[in-house]
Amino acid sequence: MSSEPTVRSGGGAAAGLGSLLEFEKPLSRIQHDIAEMEREQRETGRDLSVDVRQQRARFKSTMKRLYGGLTPWETVLVARHPKRPLMPDYLRMAFRDFCELHGDRAFGDDSAIITGFARIGGHRVMVIGHNKGKDVKERIQCNFGCAHPEGYRKALRQMRTAEKYGVPVVCMIDTQGAYPGIGSEERGIAYIIAKNLMEMSRLRTPIVCVVIGEGGSGGALGIGVGDRVAMLQHSFYSVISPEGCAAILWKTAEQRKHAAEALRLTSNELLKLDIIDEIIPEPLGGAHREPEAAAANLEKFIVGALNDLKRRKTDSLVRRRQERIRNLGSFYDEPSATVTKPATRVASTRRKVPRASRLKTRLGKSDRVRS
Repeated sequence: MSSEPTVRSGGGAAAGLGSLLEFEKPLSRIQHDIAEMEREQRETGRDLSVDVRQQRARFKSTMKRLYGGLTPWETVLVARHPKRPLMPDYLRMAFRDFCELHGDRAFGDDSAIITGFARIGGHRVMVIGHNKGKDVKERIQCNFGCAHPEGYRKALRQMRTAEKYGVPVVCMIDTQGAYPGIGSEERGIAYIIAKNLMEMSRLRTPIVCVVIGEGGSGGALGIGVGDRVAMLQHSFYSVISPEGCAAILWKTAEQRKHAAEALRLTSNELLKLDIIDEIIPEPLGGAHREPEAAAANLEKFIVGALNDLKRRKTDSLVRRRQERIRNLGSFYDEPSATVTKPATRVASTRRKVPRASRLKTRLGKSDRVRS
């Protein structure tokens, strides 16, 4: 049995002393005091329940204060917590009757991406997601969640299977990025990610995407095109990791905290930018403290999104999905600025010119062009 004391606050938050993050150090002393009181109560028989309740209330209030004002870098730390639930955990807690499907029918089976049929709520779905692995052996087998080209080919193959049988697709994103090694590049990692973006944009079945931990670079985008895109509250979604950004801009990873702020990678920032549609709340202290509650919130969002999307016509789904992709990245200096679709602006400013005049402009005045 582990000797680490475990503390449960009034909100159900639990954490061992060894699992505290850098910014959670103020909780360490409170946890130690509660553990000592409980030990003394067991050994001496003294009633210290009032003191224990007070310390638990203090623990909860401190937790609310810390998690109520997380910096972007602290959000990154929570998203990478070693005890944070992974895709297999959510498959067990939120889905039923999961049947895994393997291989890309071209090169091999990539363990960094899991695919298969499952049920959630009253829906049959195709589940696709990254898997980082729990222990060292599994992480090495899964390449720490960094998929190779065969992983994305497997994902695309299963998406087409879902389209064939009219089954919605649910994607769970949790990767620092696609694997950038020589073998991966030789087998076309950039091409297959680009192909997935194109094929997902026109897939004729509903797609729901959720960032459950890290959403990094093209590795996340390879299964990240959907009709509904959401993030768990303490996850992050970015074009590059803070360390990678800092190494490029400042030539040192020590500036990762500044990079995390500049990248605007938190769920609140991305919701303001209309990159995502919804933030899925996590239990106090993060999903790693109450995985079952986090899974229940995830299930509620997915079921609600599928209920809405299934009522829409397929042509409308595809058209809206493509419009969503085209409008990503647009922004305005003033919050009150009127949003105008780029196609509308082009159409309104384009001046119709007679064909004969256009020919004269290109060729100049010539006897070959009759007025």
